Amino acid sequence: MNIENCNAIVTGGSSGLGEATARRLISKGGKVVILDLNEGKGSELTDELGKNALFIKTDVTDESDMLRALDKVDEAFGGFKAFINCAGISSAEKTYGKKGPHQLDSFSKVIQVNLIGSFNAIRLAAERMSANTPNEDQERGIIINTASVTAFDGQIGQVAYSASKGGIVAMTLPIARELSEYGIRVMAIAPGVFETPLLASLPVKARESLEKITPFPSRLGMPSEYAQLVQSIMENPMLNGETIRLDGAARMPPK
Repeated sequence: MNIENCNAIVTGGSSGLGEATARRLISKGGKVVILDLNEGKGSELTDELGKNALFIKTDVTDESDMLRALDKVDEAFGGFKAFINCAGISSAEKTYGKKGPHQLDSFSKVIQVNLIGSFNAIRLAAERMSANTPNEDQERGIIINTASVTAFDGQIGQVAYSASKGGIVAMTLPIARELSEYGIRVMAIAPGVFETPLLASLPVKARESLEKITPFPSRLGMPSEYAQLVQSIMENPMLNGETIRLDGAARMPPK
Protein backbone atom coordinates (compact mmCIF):
# COMPACT_ATOMS: atom_id res chain seq x y z
CA MET A 1 0.00 0.00 0.00
CA ASN A 2 1.36 3.37 -1.02
CA ILE A 3 1.50 5.69 2.01
CA GLU A 4 1.42 8.86 -0.06
CA ASN A 5 -2.17 10.17 -0.08
CA CYS A 6 -3.25 7.25 2.12
CA ASN A 7 -5.72 8.06 4.89
CA ALA A 8 -4.83 6.33 8.16
CA ILE A 9 -6.32 6.12 11.64
CA VAL A 10 -4.05 5.70 14.66
CA THR A 11 -5.58 4.90 18.04
CA GLY A 12 -3.58 6.02 21.05
CA GLY A 13 -1.84 8.38 18.67
CA SER A 14 -1.29 11.27 21.08
CA SER A 15 1.93 9.86 22.52
CA GLY A 16 4.51 7.07 22.39
CA LEU A 17 4.33 4.52 19.58
CA GLY A 18 1.12 6.00 18.18
CA GLU A 19 2.54 9.51 18.02
CA ALA A 20 5.67 8.28 16.23
CA THR A 21 3.51 6.42 13.74
CA ALA A 22 1.37 9.47 13.06
CA ARG A 23 4.46 11.59 12.50
CA ARG A 24 6.02 9.09 10.10
CA LEU A 25 2.90 8.61 8.00
CA ILE A 26 2.43 12.38 7.71
CA SER A 27 6.10 12.77 6.70
CA LYS A 28 5.56 10.22 3.91
CA GLY A 29 2.63 12.11 2.46
CA GLY A 30 -0.24 10.41 4.23
CA LYS A 31 -3.17 11.82 6.17
CA VAL A 32 -3.70 10.74 9.78
CA VAL A 33 -6.62 10.78 12.18
CA ILE A 34 -5.64 10.35 15.83
CA LEU A 35 -8.17 8.71 18.13
CA ASP A 36 -7.28 9.16 21.79
CA LEU A 37 -8.76 10.19 25.12
CA ASN A 38 -6.01 12.75 25.79
CA GLU A 39 -7.62 15.77 24.18
CA GLY A 40 -4.89 18.22 25.17
CA LYS A 41 -1.96 16.28 23.73
CA GLY A 42 -3.95 15.09 20.74
CA SER A 43 -5.03 18.58 19.70
CA GLU A 44 -1.55 19.95 20.28
CA LEU A 45 -0.01 17.25 18.08
CA THR A 46 -2.45 17.66 15.21
CA ASP A 47 -1.98 21.43 15.31
CA GLU A 48 1.74 20.81 14.89
CA LEU A 49 1.28 18.25 12.09
CA GLY A 50 -0.96 20.55 10.08
CA LYS A 51 -3.92 20.15 7.72
CA ASN A 52 -3.27 16.47 7.01
CA ALA A 53 -3.86 15.54 10.66
CA LEU A 54 -7.09 15.41 12.66
CA PHE A 55 -7.76 14.60 16.31
CA ILE A 56 -10.99 13.03 17.56
CA LYS A 57 -11.44 12.32 21.25
CA THR A 58 -12.51 8.68 21.30
CA ASP A 59 -12.98 5.79 23.71
CA VAL A 60 -12.04 2.69 21.70
CA THR A 61 -14.01 0.44 24.06
CA ASP A 62 -17.28 2.25 23.33
CA GLU A 63 -19.15 1.19 20.19
CA SER A 64 -21.10 4.41 19.73
CA ASP A 65 -17.99 6.52 20.31
CA MET A 66 -16.06 4.56 17.67
CA LEU A 67 -18.90 4.81 15.17
CA ARG A 68 -19.12 8.57 15.74
CA ALA A 69 -15.36 8.88 15.18
CA LEU A 70 -15.45 6.84 11.97
CA ASP A 71 -18.31 8.99 10.68
CA LYS A 72 -16.17 12.08 11.29
CA VAL A 73 -13.26 10.49 9.43
CA ASP A 74 -15.54 9.81 6.47
CA GLU A 75 -16.73 13.42 6.52
CA ALA A 76 -13.25 14.91 6.82
CA PHE A 77 -11.15 12.62 4.61
CA GLY A 78 -13.64 10.51 2.67
CA GLY A 79 -12.70 7.24 4.35
CA PHE A 80 -9.46 5.47 5.26
CA LYS A 81 -7.32 2.53 4.15
CA ALA A 82 -5.01 2.00 7.13
CA PHE A 83 -5.90 1.41 10.77
CA ILE A 84 -3.16 1.18 13.42
CA ASN A 85 -4.16 0.11 16.94
CA CYS A 86 -1.79 1.62 19.53
CA ALA A 87 -4.22 2.47 22.35
CA GLY A 88 -3.48 0.53 25.52
CA ILE A 89 -2.85 0.56 29.25
CA SER A 90 -0.71 -1.54 31.60
CA SER A 91 -0.83 -2.74 35.19
CA ALA A 92 1.47 -4.38 37.76
CA GLU A 93 -0.26 -6.89 40.00
CA LYS A 94 0.33 -10.51 40.97
CA THR A 95 -2.28 -13.24 40.67
CA TYR A 96 -1.76 -13.80 44.37
CA GLY A 97 0.77 -12.21 46.75
CA LYS A 98 1.25 -10.28 49.96
CA LYS A 99 -1.57 -7.92 49.01
CA GLY A 100 -3.94 -10.84 48.41
CA PRO A 101 -5.49 -11.98 45.13
CA HIS A 102 -5.36 -9.91 41.97
CA GLN A 103 -8.16 -7.37 41.84
CA LEU A 104 -10.71 -8.57 39.31
CA ASP A 105 -11.66 -5.04 38.32
CA SER A 106 -8.09 -4.08 37.39
CA PHE A 107 -7.65 -7.29 35.37
CA SER A 108 -10.92 -6.66 33.54
CA LYS A 109 -9.98 -3.05 32.76
CA VAL A 110 -6.71 -4.03 31.06
CA ILE A 111 -8.49 -6.70 29.00
CA GLN A 112 -11.29 -4.24 28.17
CA VAL A 113 -8.98 -1.54 26.85
CA ASN A 114 -6.17 -3.54 25.26
CA LEU A 115 -7.99 -6.54 23.83
CA ILE A 116 -11.69 -5.73 23.59
CA GLY A 117 -10.96 -2.13 22.63
CA SER A 118 -8.68 -3.31 19.82
CA PHE A 119 -11.27 -5.78 18.56
CA ASN A 120 -14.06 -3.21 18.76
CA ALA A 121 -11.99 -0.89 16.57
CA ILE A 122 -11.02 -3.67 14.16
CA ARG A 123 -14.54 -4.93 13.52
CA LEU A 124 -15.95 -1.46 12.87
CA ALA A 125 -12.96 -0.35 10.78
CA ALA A 126 -13.18 -3.51 8.67
CA GLU A 127 -16.78 -2.76 7.76
CA ARG A 128 -15.82 0.68 6.43
CA MET A 129 -12.70 -0.61 4.64
CA SER A 130 -14.66 -3.32 2.82
CA ALA A 131 -16.32 -0.59 0.74
CA ASN A 132 -12.99 0.86 -0.45
CA THR A 133 -11.95 0.64 -4.08
CA PRO A 134 -9.16 -1.95 -4.30
CA ASN A 135 -5.69 -0.97 -5.51
CA GLU A 136 -3.65 -2.82 -8.15
CA ASP A 137 -2.98 -5.64 -5.65
CA GLN A 138 -6.74 -5.91 -4.95
CA GLU A 139 -6.07 -4.52 -1.49
CA ARG A 140 -8.73 -2.45 0.24
CA GLY A 141 -7.05 -1.89 3.60
CA ILE A 142 -4.48 -2.76 6.23
CA ILE A 143 -4.97 -3.20 9.99
CA ILE A 144 -1.93 -3.26 12.29
CA ASN A 145 -2.35 -4.18 15.95
CA THR A 146 0.09 -3.59 18.80
CA ALA A 147 0.87 -6.70 20.81
CA SER A 148 3.94 -7.04 23.07
CA VAL A 149 6.75 -9.47 23.83
CA THR A 150 4.90 -10.03 27.12
CA ALA A 151 2.46 -12.08 25.07
CA PHE A 152 5.24 -14.67 24.84
CA ASP A 153 7.41 -14.12 27.94
CA GLY A 154 5.47 -12.01 30.40
CA GLN A 155 7.09 -11.12 33.69
CA ILE A 156 5.87 -11.50 37.25
CA GLY A 157 3.13 -8.95 37.85
CA GLN A 158 2.18 -8.72 34.17
CA VAL A 159 -0.57 -11.33 34.05
CA ALA A 160 -3.30 -8.91 32.94
CA TYR A 161 -1.12 -7.13 30.40
CA SER A 162 0.30 -10.41 29.06
CA ALA A 163 -3.18 -11.90 28.72
CA SER A 164 -4.43 -8.87 26.81
CA LYS A 165 -1.47 -8.84 24.43
CA GLY A 166 -1.59 -12.61 24.03
CA GLY A 167 -5.16 -12.22 22.88
CA ILE A 168 -4.08 -9.73 20.24
CA VAL A 169 -1.50 -12.20 18.92
CA ALA A 170 -4.04 -15.04 18.92
CA MET A 171 -6.73 -13.13 17.03
CA THR A 172 -4.46 -11.69 14.33
CA LEU A 173 -4.37 -14.79 12.10
CA PRO A 174 -8.08 -15.68 12.22
CA ILE A 175 -9.07 -12.08 11.55
CA ALA A 176 -6.61 -11.94 8.64
CA ARG A 177 -8.16 -15.11 7.23
CA GLU A 178 -11.68 -13.78 7.66
CA LEU A 179 -10.95 -10.40 6.05
CA SER A 180 -8.94 -11.82 3.16
CA GLU A 181 -12.06 -12.03 0.99
CA TYR A 182 -12.35 -8.24 1.25
CA GLY A 183 -8.69 -7.58 0.46
CA ILE A 184 -7.88 -6.39 3.99
CA ARG A 185 -4.57 -7.43 5.55
CA VAL A 186 -4.15 -7.83 9.32
CA MET A 187 -0.79 -7.76 11.10
CA ALA A 188 0.54 -7.29 14.63
CA ILE A 189 3.76 -5.86 16.02
CA ALA A 190 5.10 -7.13 19.36
CA PRO A 191 7.50 -4.46 20.66
CA GLY A 192 10.08 -5.21 23.33
CA VAL A 193 11.13 -2.56 25.84
CA PHE A 194 10.60 0.81 24.17
CA GLU A 195 11.30 4.42 25.06
CA THR A 196 7.76 5.51 25.91
CA PRO A 197 6.34 8.02 28.43
CA LEU A 198 5.72 5.13 30.84
CA LEU A 199 9.40 4.09 30.90
CA ALA A 200 10.70 7.63 30.89
CA SER A 201 9.74 7.98 34.54
CA LEU A 202 11.79 4.96 35.65
CA PRO A 203 14.97 5.41 37.76
CA VAL A 204 18.26 5.26 35.87
CA LYS A 205 19.20 1.85 37.32
CA ALA A 206 15.87 0.35 36.29
CA ARG A 207 16.28 1.65 32.74
CA GLU A 208 19.82 0.28 32.56
CA SER A 209 18.68 -3.18 33.66
CA LEU A 210 16.06 -3.19 30.91
CA GLU A 211 18.64 -2.18 28.33
CA LYS A 212 20.93 -5.05 29.35
CA ILE A 213 18.38 -7.74 28.52
CA THR A 214 18.46 -6.71 24.86
CA PRO A 215 21.38 -8.45 23.07
CA PHE A 216 21.65 -5.95 20.22
CA PRO A 217 21.22 -3.08 20.08
CA SER A 218 21.59 -2.97 23.88
CA ARG A 219 19.23 -0.08 24.49
CA LEU A 220 15.55 0.72 24.65
CA GLY A 221 13.71 0.67 21.37
CA MET A 222 12.74 4.00 19.87
CA PRO A 223 9.13 4.78 18.90
CA SER A 224 10.45 5.83 15.49
CA GLU A 225 11.62 2.24 14.95
CA TYR A 226 8.10 0.97 15.62
CA ALA A 227 6.78 3.53 13.12
CA GLN A 228 9.38 2.38 10.59
CA LEU A 229 8.05 -1.17 10.84
CA VAL A 230 4.49 0.09 10.39
CA GLN A 231 5.61 1.66 7.13
CA SER A 232 7.32 -1.54 5.99
CA ILE A 233 4.22 -3.60 6.74
CA MET A 234 2.00 -1.18 4.87
CA GLU A 235 4.23 -1.21 1.81
CA ASN A 236 4.75 -5.00 1.61
CA PRO A 237 1.52 -6.70 0.41
CA MET A 238 2.79 -10.20 1.29
CA LEU A 239 2.89 -9.45 5.02
CA ASN A 240 -0.37 -10.75 6.41
CA GLY A 241 -1.65 -12.70 9.42
CA GLU A 242 1.64 -12.53 11.32
CA THR A 243 2.99 -11.03 14.55
CA ILE A 244 6.48 -9.54 14.24
CA ARG A 245 8.63 -9.23 17.36
CA LEU A 246 10.48 -5.93 17.42
CA ASP A 247 12.81 -6.47 20.34
CA GLY A 248 16.51 -6.69 19.43
CA ALA A 249 16.43 -10.46 20.29
CA ALA A 250 15.40 -9.72 23.88
CA ARG A 251 13.69 -12.38 25.99
CA MET A 252 12.17 -11.11 29.20
CA PRO A 253 13.38 -12.68 32.47
CA PRO A 254 10.81 -13.68 35.13
CA LYS A 255 11.29 -10.34 36.92
